[in-house]
Amino acid sequence: MFQLGKTIVSEDIVDKEFVCNISACKGACCIDGEAGAPIEASEIQTLKEVYPVVKPYLRPEGIAAIEAQGLYTENEEGDLETPLIDGADCAYVIFDAKGAAMCAIEEAYNQGMINWKKPISCHLYPVRVQEYTEFAAVNYHKWDICDDACTLGKELQVPVYKFVKDALIRKFGEDWYLELEKVAATLQKK
Repeated sequence: MFQLGKTIVSEDIVDKEFVCNISACKGACCIDGEAGAPIEASEIQTLKEVYPVVKPYLRPEGIAAIEAQGLYTENEEGDLETPLIDGADCAYVIFDAKGAAMCAIEEAYNQGMINWKKPISCHLYPVRVQEYTEFAAVNYHKWDICDDACTLGKELQVPVYKFVKDALIRKFGEDWYLELEKVAATLQKK
């Protein structure tokens, strides 16, 4: 672990390799698991604003889940999450022609319909950020459904922090990321 400003960062994001391999996993992170994707309170207004544009991209069951549960839900700990379809798929999931899960919000973004890519937790994955009063913990989340991504990352020699560069800059800023690169260079020399 090392400190960057008001963050405590796991060395795993420098040491581990990762590149999403959608052709192998089919976007399993969007349809597996026990909860929706984390949503930050600061993202709620944006989600409300983009939903009318995103809605036509959604599957009927996604729309039904959102209409029944809301644009986001709150778990027992008070954390905000995307709603789920029957306790499984994220309500914002759609599928491409090859059956891979995709984010409807991101699809609307990719088509230039909105200027918000998707919730930051999804953009950052496999990095997870836990906010505390005085600092944020920045950790690598190891999940067996991403074994193919770890293999591909190792083959391509792409560390986690480089794979999620844009998301880390979006979350913490360019200066923070430049400091992370300096620490990574020092750690990799060891």
